[in-house]
Amino acid sequence: MTNDSESQLPAEDAEPAGSAADAPVEAVPRSRVPELLHAAVAAVGGVERPGQLRMAEAVADAVDHGEHLLVQAGTGTGKSLAYLVPALAHGDRVVVATATLALQRQLVERDLPRTVEALHPVLRRRPLFAMLKGRSNYLCLHRANEGTPSEEGEGLFDPVEAMGGPAGKLGQEVLRLRDWADETETGDRDDMTPGVSDRAWAQLSVTSKECLGATRCAYGQECFAEKARERAKLADVVVTNHAMLAIDAIEGAPVLPEHGLLIIDEAHELVNRVTGAATAELTVGAVNRAVKRAARLANEKAVDALQAAAENYHGLMETAQPGRVEELPEYLGYAVTAIRDAARQVITSLGETRDKGLSDEDAVRKQAMASAEALHETADRLLQDSEYDVVWIERSDRYGLGTASLRVAPLSVSGLLREGLYKERSVVLTSATLKLGGDFNGVAASVGLPSETRLPDVRTPGDTPEAAGAGFGDEPVPHWRGIDVGSPFKYPKQGILYVARHLADPGRDPERPDMLDELEELIGAAGGRTLGLFSSMRGAQAAAEAMRERLDQRILLQGEDTLGELIREFASDASTCLFGTLSLWQGVDVPGSACQLVVMDRIPFPRPDDPLMSARQKDVEQRGGNGFMAVAATHAALLMAQGAGRLVRAADDRGVVAVLDPRVETKRYGGFFRSSMPEFWYTTDRNQVRRSLAAIDASAAPVRPVVKRG
Repeated sequence: MTNDSESQLPAEDAEPAGSAADAPVEAVPRSRVPELLHAAVAAVGGVERPGQLRMAEAVADAVDHGEHLLVQAGTGTGKSLAYLVPALAHGDRVVVATATLALQRQLVERDLPRTVEALHPVLRRRPLFAMLKGRSNYLCLHRANEGTPSEEGEGLFDPVEAMGGPAGKLGQEVLRLRDWADETETGDRDDMTPGVSDRAWAQLSVTSKECLGATRCAYGQECFAEKARERAKLADVVVTNHAMLAIDAIEGAPVLPEHGLLIIDEAHELVNRVTGAATAELTVGAVNRAVKRAARLANEKAVDALQAAAENYHGLMETAQPGRVEELPEYLGYAVTAIRDAARQVITSLGETRDKGLSDEDAVRKQAMASAEALHETADRLLQDSEYDVVWIERSDRYGLGTASLRVAPLSVSGLLREGLYKERSVVLTSATLKLGGDFNGVAASVGLPSETRLPDVRTPGDTPEAAGAGFGDEPVPHWRGIDVGSPFKYPKQGILYVARHLADPGRDPERPDMLDELEELIGAAGGRTLGLFSSMRGAQAAAEAMRERLDQRILLQGEDTLGELIREFASDASTCLFGTLSLWQGVDVPGSACQLVVMDRIPFPRPDDPLMSARQKDVEQRGGNGFMAVAATHAALLMAQGAGRLVRAADDRGVVAVLDPRVETKRYGGFFRSSMPEFWYTTDRNQVRRSLAAIDASAAPVRPVVKRG
């Protein structure tokens, strides 16, 4: 079992994708969607759900009327088939964008093959499907066979020797990659098992800016990335990720084939993924790498200028204090300006000294040019001082002890999404958690769909976008509907939501003796079987240490092994507990008796010193809104809804979600969090919860208490 909800996706690359010149395909009438869905569900061995049918018909309806749709589909609904069936029936190309590798694999390896085969008799064709990622996700045959541009300015070098030779760990990984290059059909990093480190992969992969291009590269005809692009051009369904979608829609770089329908699964992750794709950083390491890469081909004056700028920036970053920078101080402005101007000199010099004779020199130049251009773009953006960007200084061990970096991210992505996502195609956004506080409007606004353009959930005669009013200036209004198709699970009978009202409010100090006592008693009553979700790694470590001293149950802790291995161990032993932070709040799928108690230590509000979140909150307040509810509470509610969703993963699952933060009951905003989670039976009675946990541990009896709700 794997969990990819927090894994860092490799940077995606902007390059034209083109479009297929496929002949038009006749659409299947909407009235046949139920018949098609029934065939698809039978093909995958599933059970058709009322919510699944409702979602499929809503998707078909949105496509037919050129509207946009938000669909909350609870765990177990079967939402993948609910959108694939009407998408395939419509006949136009569809792009499906997901946040996690696990769902991408499920779609391409299981759902799509079976659905296509099941629908073939009705469609009278077998739609093609393909997965498309950024170029850096595919192994580069030129680097595998010719070597990697040297950081020392000496042309190409053998990465095996540079990494300690065949006996070194990294050298062994590179050798394994070379062997794999001769065996793989896709060159996709995610198809390599076991995988390799990021550093090893970087030696044999390229970004689009570093790529020589299919026509100039000796391996252009065999290129894995080019083959993936060609498959996508011919496919009826293209499965990609949110980062690629961000580049295509937000940056205006057409990396995806033309399509008439866009489906965004795991849509609760979209804002974070788009923000990540639109965030840039100026690090000391990046400037130094650019100097080394430019040394061989750029003129000495340009390289010296960049070297001097790098040294100055390094000195300033050694003493820089972390936090938001509302306006670059004069000394920092000079340093960033020097980097921008020197990077421009390097770019100009590399262009003037172009030598078309040597392919190895082309590779070196491409890599140097890519580094210099990235520096120039980031520095220029920092100097623009845009009101739509947030700039801050961040200190991280990744860049060396005592060294910080400048980061810049968009204040909001809702406007970018509204302008780039909803034109000339219908968009369906779906997830198990899109209604926060019982309403779609908060999430909808964050993805660029304002409440003013919402249409009734149920269509009525004359209810069309044209009848709903004018747009924003000359731009079309992104009209949308929101529907909640529910879940097949009976949450009030399968689970309890318990809030430990008697505990003290948590403070900034993770030391909470009363919380640890409560946690000990809950785990003891459950006999283990506990997934502990903590708002910080420090809190998870402190709790794990305390429980290991107090309990006989085995306590697994995130970071002590790979996440996939920890989850496998947790799922295989009912008496084991697993503690961790952000990665575990989303994407963990452990049905059955191994997970019958989900504990949240506190409301996972963003850190008060988080530069981006605090800037967004302040912006909402300046516009007259409630910044706390719109930003901090919404962020926390989404995580809590996802965390609570870890409990019930199958029809016979039973258990308790325990929130060890009394504010969910005692504060005015507590109702917002409770109504964002599944409709479990709610209580603050600690004794009743312990009896229920003990009963679950002892038998498979229903978990719902017999006492009346008070």
